[in-house]
Amino acid sequence: MGTTKTELFTTSQNQMATMAKALGHPARIAILEYMIKQGACICGDIVNELPLSQSTVSQHLKALKDAGIIKGEIEGSSRCYCIDTTTCSLLLNHLKAIFSNMKCC
Repeated sequence: MGTTKTELFTTSQNQMATMAKALGHPARIAILEYMIKQGACICGDIVNELPLSQSTVSQHLKALKDAGIIKGEIEGSSRCYCIDTTTCSLLLNHLKAIFSNMKCC
């Protein structure tokens, strides 16, 4: 298996690629939409909202958390998740910057 050669790209490009990969599944988009609507939520709330098992939701939450898109804090026996607004602002600003230079065909 080949190497990805991520060291050839900027830190920003690698961060954006990590976040884009985490956003590359429709369940994760649905989770983000739900979290944005709710403000914050626990895993069980998301499980009740989506047609996925608890373990599958947990895997998707881990991918989003590892990419820095969401944050999680332990509250009693539950983990409460919310959007990491700083990271998401960086993502949004980077995407705006990329597409602001786009030339339409």
